[in-house]
Amino acid sequence: MKIGIVCYPTYGGSGVLATELGIGLASHGHQIHFISYRRPARLNSYYKDVYFHEVSSFKYPLFEHAPYDSSLTSKIVDVVQHENLDLLHVHYAIPHAAVAYMAKEILKTKGINLPVVTTLHGTDITLVGQDQSLASVVEFSINKSDAVTSVSDSLRKQTESYFNIEKDLAVIYNFIDLDRFSRKTNWDFRKAFAPNGEKIIVHTSNFRKVKRVEDVVHVFRKLRQQMNLKLLLIGDGPERQTIEELCRKHCVCEDIHFLGKQDAIEEILSLADLFILPSENESFGLSALEAMACQVPVISSNIGGLPEVNIEGETGFLCDVGDVDKMANKALLLLENEELLSTFRKNARTKALEFSKENIIPQYEQIYQSCLITSDVS
Repeated sequence: MKIGIVCYPTYGGSGVLATELGIGLASHGHQIHFISYRRPARLNSYYKDVYFHEVSSFKYPLFEHAPYDSSLTSKIVDVVQHENLDLLHVHYAIPHAAVAYMAKEILKTKGINLPVVTTLHGTDITLVGQDQSLASVVEFSINKSDAVTSVSDSLRKQTESYFNIEKDLAVIYNFIDLDRFSRKTNWDFRKAFAPNGEKIIVHTSNFRKVKRVEDVVHVFRKLRQQMNLKLLLIGDGPERQTIEELCRKHCVCEDIHFLGKQDAIEEILSLADLFILPSENESFGLSALEAMACQVPVISSNIGGLPEVNIEGETGFLCDVGDVDKMANKALLLLENEELLSTFRKNARTKALEFSKENIIPQYEQIYQSCLITSDVS
């Protein structure tokens, strides 16, 4: 199949999944065409049968903001026509599902019937989709897609409760490359952060308020009163300066490392003894899964799709949002008991195996085939 993939090119979960899916599909013999305003962050090497088409925004003094939706629509139409795409897979409802509908209608006038698959990732439903200025567009776009998938059962239920959905939503979980995300401890690298054998805690996110990175710091402070340890913060975003100021206020800067955005995140996860994800909203928890694949137990909040990934008392612990005392107590339970920590490490890896690309990618291929068959019949 020749498949177009529309996504945000950032380090966020939707962009990561879309890119990894495209790379995986190409390895299965499909031809993949990414369409976005910038080359996706995870598309950092050459891959056979993977192409990128950049969307250029039209600039005109009359427009206060460049009309990206219209530019993206035109680009999709152009790529579908000239690359003879069989199907379009859009990630994140706004604006991609709406744009896909407009592109599909334009293509119909040219005698082309283009099946559209939409994948919902989380905040496109729970945050963006809840804005009344966008809600009707989200609902319409979902119902007009030929197939819709959700990255967790929790998100599926939320979508069906928020909107009047007329079609079945298929749950296809996020996935990871388990060859890449596996524990490969570099002891010299570990000593660079923990020269005296300290335990290492890791958190990774885009540093938005919803991630509650300040809770990570507060948990670390409580643990630091009981034992020697280090905290590695991976990522960047609007809350980073606030978190840096919080670290200075509590005089813990010498034991906290801000590592910024990282491509080889698996190398850092392989150093970790524990991963903390205290988000107040998490449709799946891809960062938690990546940690688990590297045999790192997870202390997380109990919201959204996290309980579907992080299993209470087996791969880590689930806590109420904002309950930093419980998070610290559960973390201490693991960090002070090497035998228990070792058991949780093994459980984390075993659970992560369920989300391998070998298990998940064929589920998307099945959705595609179903759409193509339906399209041919119609």
